[in-house]
Amino acid sequence: MTESFSITATREDIYRLLAACYYSPTPALLEENCCASLATLLEKVAPDAAQYATDAAVAAGSGSLDALAVEHARLFIGPFQLVAPPYGSIYLDDAKTVMGDSTAKIATFYHSCGLHLADDFHELPDHFAVELEFISYLAFKQREAEHSGDTDEVTRIISLQKEFLDRFLMPWLEPFTSAIIADGEAPFYQAIARCTAAFINTDYAAMTCTNNG
Repeated sequence: MTESFSITATREDIYRLLAACYYSPTPALLEENCCASLATLLEKVAPDAAQYATDAAVAAGSGSLDALAVEHARLFIGPFQLVAPPYGSIYLDDAKTVMGDSTAKIATFYHSCGLHLADDFHELPDHFAVELEFISYLAFKQREAEHSGDTDEVTRIISLQKEFLDRFLMPWLEPFTSAIIADGEAPFYQAIARCTAAFINTDYAAMTCTNNG
């Protein structure tokens, strides 16, 4: 139980740190060495992803916050055509627009788990970072259940994580991260995209094995 508890805590932190990388960059992203911390955590659960986090840390350290903000806007915000729109509905819905059917479905999923977006939160429910934060939250709930020895609740929360990944995140993980990588002009975000894809694919495979077991 102790090892499982440690792995779950590590996953919780990894998803939280990855989420931070997809929001508009803040001084804390650089000052707190988020990517170096991410690399250390990844060594425990997804070593192949750890090198990409190290690459991101190097790229972040060699540039400025303003330069990162420009690249973030170009990739994810606009005003011109986006390289990699960070909203699931763009990839999952036939209309290929924001606020599609899948956006409402993901909000309903959050509500079913006892969560809703704060009134002063100005991002959509299917923003990539929000989805990563939600998995981090579920890992936190899993860790609580492991700590209390509630194996039924652990199983239930692992199933919720897998269902969420199956329905909402895995279907657009590859096209979203591949678009960032193929852009070739933003070394920090390329490294983060490679790190994200490698970790989530590894985590999803491990979760599937656990769930099936």
